[in-house]
Amino acid sequence: MRRWLIPITVVVMLLAMAVPALAHRPWFEEKDITADKPWLVDDPTISTAMYATLESRKDVDYFAFIGREGQSILLSIVIPQIAGQENFAPTMALLGPGLPSGDLPERVVKPDKAGAFVIAPPSEAKTFFEPFSQTSYWERQKQRIPLPSDGRYVVAVWHAKDQVGRYVFVIGDRELLGGDLAFPLKMKSYWTPVKQPPAPASMPLPATEPTRPCGGRMDSLTRMDWIEW
Repeated sequence: MRRWLIPITVVVMLLAMAVPALAHRPWFEEKDITADKPWLVDDPTISTAMYATLESRKDVDYFAFIGREGQSILLSIVIPQIAGQENFAPTMALLGPGLPSGDLPERVVKPDKAGAFVIAPPSEAKTFFEPFSQTSYWERQKQRIPLPSDGRYVVAVWHAKDQVGRYVFVIGDRELLGGDLAFPLKMKSYWTPVKQPPAPASMPLPATEPTRPCGGRMDSLTRMDWIEW
């Protein structure tokens, strides 16, 4: 074996060991994930963490997966403890078949015939420290939801007060090796504040957004209990 192959092999092995220690299957939002091109989660039961960013005031990120009736899926958002993000708290909603009616901002794109289960951020957040990467986070939403029907589900993430910032969307809790092998190298550039866009000059920022009703089947909902994790 050539001598230059040895350090490369060592680096790859160390990165592979780091991935499961950090977040099981971590990924970064390399391009904006939109309603037309959502991030596709291959298995919603496997713990997967997407290090993402709300880059503009009206930005909405979308994560899609195929679910089965009766599956219990863990959804969570944590906030990196980056300067200026102390009060950053996005809202997320699960959109899909058989879910109840819910109010959504007009900018959130809802699939046809889908209901919505909105998960607002809590008033208080816990802090946890990740020893391998030496980084800390604020825990926001964390909820386990039983799926009422087979079909395609979408998780939408946005900020109700049009703030920008970095967040980590986590889905699933079954640990499995995988994710971005370059995660430790990309973490440094990710762990930086997001530049705040200027406020609109014509009018002050609204406290809330106009909402629209979102319909969904209620027959399956009556058989379900929503479980806080």
